[in-house]
Amino acid sequence: MATTSTTGSTLLQPLSNAVQLPIDQVNFVVCQLFALLAAVWFRTYLHSSKTSSFIRHIVATLLGLYLALFCFGWYALHFLVQSGISYCIMVIIGLENMHTCCFVFALGYLTACQVTRVYIFDYGQYSADFSGPMMIITQKITSLACEIHDGMFRKDEELTPSRRGLAVRRMPSLLEYLSYTCNFMGILAGPLCSYKDYVTFIEGRSYRVAQSGERGKEEIQCERTEPSPNVAVIQKLCICGLSLLFHLTVSSTLPVEYNIDEHFQATASWPTRVIYLYVSLLAARPKYYFAWTLADAINNAAGFGFRGYDKNGAARWDLISNLRIQQIEMSTSFKMFLDNWNIQTALWLKRVCYERTSASPTIQTFVLSAVWHGVYPGYYLTFLTGVLMTLAARAVRNNFRHYFVEPPQLKLLYDVLTWIVTQIAISYTVVPFVLLSVKPSFTFYSSWYYSLHSAGILALLLLPGKKTPRGKNTHGSVQPARSKKLDKGENSLGRNSFSTTNSVCNQSQEMASRHSSLKQ
Repeated sequence: MATTSTTGSTLLQPLSNAVQLPIDQVNFVVCQLFALLAAVWFRTYLHSSKTSSFIRHIVATLLGLYLALFCFGWYALHFLVQSGISYCIMVIIGLENMHTCCFVFALGYLTACQVTRVYIFDYGQYSADFSGPMMIITQKITSLACEIHDGMFRKDEELTPSRRGLAVRRMPSLLEYLSYTCNFMGILAGPLCSYKDYVTFIEGRSYRVAQSGERGKEEIQCERTEPSPNVAVIQKLCICGLSLLFHLTVSSTLPVEYNIDEHFQATASWPTRVIYLYVSLLAARPKYYFAWTLADAINNAAGFGFRGYDKNGAARWDLISNLRIQQIEMSTSFKMFLDNWNIQTALWLKRVCYERTSASPTIQTFVLSAVWHGVYPGYYLTFLTGVLMTLAARAVRNNFRHYFVEPPQLKLLYDVLTWIVTQIAISYTVVPFVLLSVKPSFTFYSSWYYSLHSAGILALLLLPGKKTPRGKNTHGSVQPARSKKLDKGENSLGRNSFSTTNSVCNQSQEMASRHSSLKQ
């Protein structure tokens, strides 16, 4: 029988027992399905053309708080406490230091809640918990604080194009703020969105956008009939169904923990161990595909997530999409994988840390990512290994890739080899993220003789690095060269030194050009 331990409602306990899943997980899925239906209702009956922005803010906030209360009980008060104190900081503290104070408080409050949950209540449990939504709220609070700082304190010439486009020029009202942080579409699983995009959606201005030319420059203003999200929502729900089916039927038969099984390690050949490592981590991903794609579908069903029209005039509903499954599974580089995984979190890391840090931005951003994810030691092992793998992969690519560009047959061979190496390296890196604890993580790495760690260190020591001129602003200088890639279906990510934080860099550039035509 499924566990009855929950801080939320037990109304669905019979369903939990029937499907043999923890009540917290059942509550989460049912609430997300309810949010999907509510999103359709919200778009149909509370459309911006039929009701005021005030009503839309009120309804979105109240529904979000109800879902939080149903799932997490009195622990949902943490959402209001964190959001409320952060808003007071924004209003009271001066604009010069407000974003720093909000960042310290919001991340500190999140960390305190994570420590309490992990080390006092249920260490190692992956069932739905209140710190998950708090991670999204923390992203929203810190993003908004930085956007207000950029819009009301910084001069435009001090900002990169992406930061200038997202800058908030006035202090949001308390209702607008709570609607942004606690709306029903994103309170349980996100994804993160910018405040400016959210308010544009609530006010019904997301369809009056500028169509971008080949170089990201605005050419004409598009005044078109509001596109329907129905096709995009149905496609994403199909992906959710397949991902959930795979997770329930296949994932449980390929546990990651089997990689450290003593009998398996003693009897399996090296090819078998490598293949199982890849397959077991492949089987662990569909649950993320399900949760993130469902969250994206909920926002789209409400009419949020429209990104404009492509060069052929087709509507695009990927403004706040959190992953690109095909690019993830076919990644031929560590960077390409990270660029397409948890995209909105990567954008957040870029905005609040990487672009604002002068000393060792790669390392600082990985550390922030680890702290934000939680306090399990496995997270830190994964992200520290990720630093090494990212730097080593870049060094190898910079030194060897140009030898394999021509002829096409040689490039194909290079792509196949780099796909194999990338998938093994990713799997090797994220094992501690799944195992969580120190001992099993080191048991796994020692069984592999720390081979990829050693290879990464050797690559950094032996291969010459690609030097950047001292004082050069890499963030601003690389963006124009990337403006055409998104419409071609290629990787839409930047070429800055830290791959994870450069996610959707040129997406940000398009957003910047779009926002210039939308005055808040």
